[in-house]
Amino acid sequence: MAMHATLRQLRLFLALAETGSVTAAAREQHVTQPTVSMQLKQLADSVGLPLYEVTGRKLHLTEAGERLAQTCRDLFDRWDAFEMEVDGLRGLTRGRLRVAVVSTAKYFIPRLLGPFSERYPAIEVSLEVANRDRIVSRLEQNLDDLVIMTAPPEHLDLRTEPLLENPLVLVGALAHPLAKRTRPAPRGVLSQERFILREPGSGTRISCERAFAEWGFVPQVRMALGSNEAIKQAVAGGYGIAVLSRHALDRDPQHDGLALLQVQGFPIRSRWYLVTRREKRLSPVAEAFLAFVKASVETVKA
Repeated sequence: MAMHATLRQLRLFLALAETGSVTAAAREQHVTQPTVSMQLKQLADSVGLPLYEVTGRKLHLTEAGERLAQTCRDLFDRWDAFEMEVDGLRGLTRGRLRVAVVSTAKYFIPRLLGPFSERYPAIEVSLEVANRDRIVSRLEQNLDDLVIMTAPPEHLDLRTEPLLENPLVLVGALAHPLAKRTRPAPRGVLSQERFILREPGSGTRISCERAFAEWGFVPQVRMALGSNEAIKQAVAGGYGIAVLSRHALDRDPQHDGLALLQVQGFPIRSRWYLVTRREKRLSPVAEAFLAFVKASVETVKA
């Protein structure tokens, strides 16, 4: 099979797998759509099994297609790493860095990526920001060099390194009765409150639920929202109180119409981690970024 599958065909197939359409794959690879279709047919003939199917207007990879897509990712990851290693031997620093972060990390990651790009201007940085479920899916597919998240999944064999404290604070509207307190109120006051929380499965929600379980507390959840910005707007409007990352707030929360509420048990301790698949061999560029982040993390503390 390997004798009949070309690198060009494999690149076209990987583009198809990642874009979800022949047209988008052709556009990404700068070739015509008939060229993509012809090359993929030849590749499927070499494999001896269908690689994808179209139902309705949606393209789905077959089981063979899924396995080939992962093989292509592994192959081109190793080739990219080889090119960067050769550049390193030549005294050059260029290449591509793929970083994925959970949505709450978007508030501090630019303070790391900006200076890194200034130091290494020849490195192309690709940043994916998504909710935890999507980040876990990317980890499963081994799509990124490094991932920054809270609550790394336990079903994958991962290397995790503590990166940055992520204190989770309790916030309410400026007019909330607890907003004027200077000393923490007992946790019992929370039973009278309605909570606006992140969606189930998010890192913030998981950390909250762990803390609440330790306290023996079951919150009255009025609504669950998928973004910190939406939660801040709802809290400022008086719909309830929320638990948010301190990094998601302005240095002065009043600018968002919010007040930090003093209640025992807050802030809830949480942290972000640098995460990679244990079997993944980091490229020289990823190693450089890892070292840079460790040296620069003090600059992004809340």
